[in-house]
This record gives sequence, structure tokens and C-alpha cells, in this order.
Amino acid sequence: MSVKKSITLFACVSALAAAPALARPMTPEDVSRLADVGGIAVSPDGARIAFGRGQLPDILSGAENGSTDTSLHVATAAMAAQDFLPEGMDVGGIRFSPDGRMISFLWKDEDDEDAHAALYGIPVAGGGHRRLAEIEGADIRSYEWAPDSRSVYVIARAATDPRRHAESEAGFNAVIYEEEQRFHRLFAVTPGSDAEPRALEIEGHVTELRVAPDGDWLALRWAPTTRVDDSFTAQRVVIVDADDGAIRTTVETPGKIDDFEISPDGSMLSLIAAVDQHDPAPTTLHLVNAATGAFTAVNAGAAEAVVDTEWLADGRLAAAVHVGAQSELRFYDASGAQTGTVDPGALILRRIEAAGDRLAAVADAPAHPNELFLLDGGSFARWTTLNPWLADIDMGAQRTMTYQSRDGHTIEGIAIEPVGGAPSGGAPTILTVHGGPEAHYSNGWLTRYSMAGQVGAGQGYAIFYPNYRGSTAYGTDFSKLHQGDYAGGEFNDLVDGIQALGAEGLVDLERVGITGGSYGGYATAWGATALTEHFAAAVMFVGISNQISKFGTGDIPNEMYLVHSRAWPWEDWQAMLEVSPIFHAGQAQTPILILHGEEDTRVDPGQSYELYNALKIRTETPVRLVLYPGEGHGNQQAAARYDYNVRLMRWMDHYLTGPGGEPPAPRIELPEGMIEAEAGE
Repeated sequence: MSVKKSITLFACVSALAAAPALARPMTPEDVSRLADVGGIAVSPDGARIAFGRGQLPDILSGAENGSTDTSLHVATAAMAAQDFLPEGMDVGGIRFSPDGRMISFLWKDEDDEDAHAALYGIPVAGGGHRRLAEIEGADIRSYEWAPDSRSVYVIARAATDPRRHAESEAGFNAVIYEEEQRFHRLFAVTPGSDAEPRALEIEGHVTELRVAPDGDWLALRWAPTTRVDDSFTAQRVVIVDADDGAIRTTVETPGKIDDFEISPDGSMLSLIAAVDQHDPAPTTLHLVNAATGAFTAVNAGAAEAVVDTEWLADGRLAAAVHVGAQSELRFYDASGAQTGTVDPGALILRRIEAAGDRLAAVADAPAHPNELFLLDGGSFARWTTLNPWLADIDMGAQRTMTYQSRDGHTIEGIAIEPVGGAPSGGAPTILTVHGGPEAHYSNGWLTRYSMAGQVGAGQGYAIFYPNYRGSTAYGTDFSKLHQGDYAGGEFNDLVDGIQALGAEGLVDLERVGITGGSYGGYATAWGATALTEHFAAAVMFVGISNQISKFGTGDIPNEMYLVHSRAWPWEDWQAMLEVSPIFHAGQAQTPILILHGEEDTRVDPGQSYELYNALKIRTETPVRLVLYPGEGHGNQQAAARYDYNVRLMRWMDHYLTGPGGEPPAPRIELPEGMIEAEAGE
């Protein structure tokens, strides 16, 4: 076992602590070096917890640009978490074998250009890692151990077609949209054996699996095609025979699905799913009869969202539940009756994992990103502190608040106050709008590359995160309120929230900026055009500007219809045009920075070009378009994330607290020595 460094362990949970005497404000450079806990696994005896520590490459010190690297660590109650692999191994799919002897993971050796992601393992008792299984010519995407620890079921990517590869090499590389489907494949493999993987033939596309406690059957996340639209609207859980893949039953839920788990006795599944095809998000807990596929909703209609579930050895079901902007841990018996609740305090539970009666959680809070926690009695004990330097950051006070929309709905949001509090007359403010809109902000860690959070608070801004109508965690009825009303009540909720904060003295209504990505980018574009009188600056990311062309250029047209528009564009072209920011571009007075990944298939970059050109031609309003090569619907590379964060704050500074007028310089200034360090390697 390679041990290179330790991660501090704590046994307490706290909200925002008092700032130290020599505290300093947070910076974009700080955001770029944040680490957090990713996937977790609890050993069968509950003595160890394995977890992934995720962090971007330190490009500011000259490291090569890249996406998040995940290293494997193991923690116990008696000792600090330790590295379990050589430095530089970026892993995923962390598991314990059922016998507890092995920690397994997926890894691709980047030094070998012919390598594919394969299954590896490292003995818990010590020793080097070794390859357990591979699928020739293809990456293993996910896997699950059989209960006897002697075999593993793996989902691998489609095999390479030699003929198609040869054609591509010869220049005949045309892509036939949606007609060249490459389905994932399912195999049973024996770790460490020379035996050929045994294929289980499944018609359709499989992306996730669970193995029954007796090893007799598998539960699969399945869709009829590889289309993204089907991954939203047509996914189902299917029960198949573990020997030959024959389908035994299908759980015919009517809409979207999320986490599913098999009970210890194998008689039922827990399933988080939508209640109907128009439900925007899978947030309702269901119990499923594993033999028949019959299902029953447990908390239908409740003003909450179930985000993860785990069965305990005693037959209880644990569920992480978001209730508005907070969270709780809840327990149910096999009939679906609630048997207990744990209040995690300031923690926002994101994922839970259990073995026996030991339950671990990944959770964040206003003071820190995701960390590892263990349920100890009736509270959560903190096991990791991945960013101890956050103790040196002076953070703004963070709180939830509610307000009334103009048509009588109660809306909740989270406000971060400027460090030191708001001045008389209110603070310059950045309104941050989540995407979806089937998502929600929790009162946890709200500082990321695309969210100003504590960076803004340290520079004197108030930051507001509204859970406007259409958000999850407030019940299915609330999440449907925006349907058939593009840019109506949903975006009026944003203005009403700012007005409420202005009335209490937190916000300077003359200095409000708006930002967001995807549907939040749509809100930003709407704020900069149709609602321009309310916003002095805007930063739009991968946003929608034309609802007509969005339908024809994105990868989820059916999902848009079912859970958003509830009407096709051709039913009323004019109505769909009028809820598009480009229709209102001529009245725009809000300086807007437009950011977009060039490879985005969810919201085509053309959406940003349309708004940019409309504003340039029709107005004198300052506008800038920045494209990120190689990035899709959200930036993944360290450099692109840092660039975004710096541009966001610089644009807001220029128009909310600075000189205004012409936009700031096109290029951003990089930290001194950064480029030289990189060039010298």
C-alpha cells in the first residue's frame, strides 16, 4: 500500500465558523484548487470507508490542463484517511468486494495509448493493485460484484467495428445522426481468470446494474435506444436472468427514473422516479415488487425530493431527502411506513452508502464542499477535511429566506451576504439562476466556477440563489408550475426575489447582475432583454435565446415538450418566438457576456450566436461572445473553468462597481509565472 499523505479527520459538524483574525477573501484561484469527496464505499464489516478525492489539475502552478482527477483513499475511525494507490492514478467506480478483501476500481492507463478502462483491485490488507478484468477493445463503464465475490458483472462500451474504423481512417468518417447506435454490452467475468467474459445479450441500451443478493437476477437501467431524449423519457428498470440476460419483468414507470437499490432479501427494490410523463424530475420514492414489477409511490405529492436510497441489513430503507433548501435522512420499513428521521443540521446530504447497519454520507454545508460523514447514533460524524485552508477564508453569512411572488406563491431562496454585511443602501448583487429548471439550490456549498458564492461575498457582493417555480424539492405540483408558461411566472419570481431583498436593505436595486447556465442561461438572456430595466449586467452560459431553433438543434426535443413547453413550436410559432430573448433584443440595455462550449449538444452554440448577432445589429448594448473549444454543456477542463470564473467576476465588477461603458479587455490576465512555468516544461 502506497501512503503519501493524510487527510485530517474530524468528529463534528459545524456551520459557518467565526473567521480567524487574519482571514482573507476567497478568490477564483481558490475555487480552482477546491477538492471534494466523490464516490464512496463502505466495507462489509463497516470498519473502512473508501472514497474518491476529486480535484482539478493545478494549472496555476504549471500543471497540464485537464479535467478532475480522482484519487483513491481509505479512512477508518482510528486513523487519518490514506492514499491507497500511486500518485497520479485517476480512478472511478470504487467498491469493496463482498468478502471485504479487495477494493476494486476502474482505471485507464493513460501512458498506454492502446489501453482501455479496465477493472482493477487492491487488497485491503496491503499489496499492489492488479487488473481483475478487461473487455478487449472497449472501456468498462460500470460494474457490480456478484455476492459470492467470485464474479463481476460489467457494462462495457460497444465493440469497435473494424470495417467502420477502416473507413474512417480512409477519410469516410461521415456521421449518420441517430442511426449509428452503439449499444453498451453486458458481461459476466471471473476476476483474475483467463476465462473469456460471458456475454449476456440484452436488446437496448444498458447503463447501470444491480445484482440480487442471491445472484440469481440483475436489475438494469435500460433504454430502447442510445438517444439522449430516451435517456430522459424512456428509461426503465428491467429485471433479467443473471445467466442468460432473459428479461423477467419490466418496471413500467411512466417517466424519468433515478437511483434504484435491491432490498437485502431480494423481494423488492427502492426506486426514485417521476410520477407521470409530465413530472419534470424523478424525486418520488417508490417500492417495487421484484417478481412482478408492480410499484407503489411512498411520498407522492410531498413537498420534497428524494435524492438517494440505501437498504440496511435489518431491512430498513434509508433515504436522503431534500426538503426545500435543507435535507434530512429518513428511514422506512418494507411497507413504506416512515420509522425515523435524522436531522443533519447544516449538512446537505448528497449521497449515502451503507453496509450492514453502517451508513456513510457525502455532504456539503455553507462552510465546505463535499466531505465524508458517518452516521453515529443520531448524528453525523465528519471523517474528512479536504480543504483545511478554508479556515483562513473570511466568508459571508449565508441564510435561506422566503418571499411571495406577485401571483401569491411562496418562493424560497438562499442569500449570501457580503463579508462584513451590506452597506447602507444595499450591496451590489449577483442573482444566480439554476438550470433545469428541474433542479434546486440547497443551503450548502454554493461557490463553484460558475457561481460567485463566497468569491463574490469577499468582494462586497450579495449573492442570491432563488428556487423559482419549476424547481424541485418543493413537490411535483410546484415543479410543474412553469409548464406551458416559458419566461412567465418563473422569471417574474426572480425579479420578485430581488425586490424582496431590496426592501429589506440587502440589495442595491440599481446594481443587480444576473447569471446562470442552460435554463439559467435562458433566464439570464431574458433578464438582459425582456426584463432589462432590472439588471445592470448579465453573464449567460450555454443559454437559450430562441425557443424555436432550440427545439430543432438540441438533443432533447421530446423532453422539452413533455416537461417544459407542453406545446410544439408549430402549434403557435408566434407565441414560441415571443418567449425567446431574441424577440426582445432590440430593447436590451443590459451589458451581457455570453459564454458557450463549442461542442455543446444540449443547447447548440448557435443559440449564443443568435443572441450576440441580434444585440450587435439592433442595439448599442455592450456584448461579448466567448467560446470554449472542446467543451460541451458545462466546462470540464481546469483552464476553461478558471477562465469562466475570472470572466464572470470581471464582467460584474466592470458594470456593477466599476466604470461601465465599453467591455473590459478581451483576454484575461493570468497569474504571473503561470504561462512561463507551463512553457518551460
